[in-house]
Amino acid sequence: MAADTAVWPGNSYPLGASYDGAGTNFAVFSEIAEQVELCLFNGGGAETRVALHEVDGFIWHCYLPGVGPGQRYGYRVHGPYDPAAGRRCNPAQLLLDPYAKAIEGSVRWDPAVYSYRLGVPDEVDDTDSAAHVPRSVVVNPYFDWGVDRPPRTPYDETVIYETHVRGLTKLHPLIPEEQRGTYQGLAHPAVIEYLQRLGVTAVELMPVHQFVP
Repeated sequence: MAADTAVWPGNSYPLGASYDGAGTNFAVFSEIAEQVELCLFNGGGAETRVALHEVDGFIWHCYLPGVGPGQRYGYRVHGPYDPAAGRRCNPAQLLLDPYAKAIEGSVRWDPAVYSYRLGVPDEVDDTDSAAHVPRSVVVNPYFDWGVDRPPRTPYDETVIYETHVRGLTKLHPLIPEEQRGTYQGLAHPAVIEYLQRLGVTAVELMPVHQFVP
C-alpha cells in the first residue's frame, strides 16, 4: 500500500476483511479500544499502519481502495491494560483478525508474543511481536461455479447431516489414505453415496477454525 493511498470510511458490516473487486473493507469489534490501527504488510514484511477513525457500535472500520486478495494484515489495539479486569490492550502486540477467512504463518514462540513480562503478569511488555506471529490474509470471495447451481432444496424436505471432516473420513476404508481427514476425502464418492443412501440433502460441518499447533 502506497503512503498516499486514500483511506475511506467504509462500513461496519460485514465484520472482517471484505474484498469487493475494487478494494477491501476492514471491520473489527472492540468495546474497550481507545484506538485501533490496521497493519498492512508487503511481501518483504514491511509494515504500514492505518489508523481507524470510524467507529459504529464499537466496530472500527475503513475501506482501502486498491487493496485486494493476498494482502497480509493484522491489528494493533490501544487502550487500558488492567489484567485484573481482563483488559490487556497492548499496541506492541500484532493481533489476528478474529473474523479472518485465511491465516498465514504460525506462532514462533518468544517472550515477545506475550503482552506481559514473563514472570510479571501485571507488567506490560512493549516488545513488538510482529516478527513472531501469523498474519491475516484478504481473500477473494468470488468463485466460478461453472454450470453448478445450488440445489435449493425446500426447508420442509431438507435433511441436514452435521459432521466433522476428520471424524467422517479419517478411518473410512474406501477413502485413499492420503485423502482421509481432508475436504477431498469428504467429497469422495464413497462418502457422497453413503450420505445419499441416508437421504441427506445438506452437510453442515462442525466448526472449522485456525489453531496453534
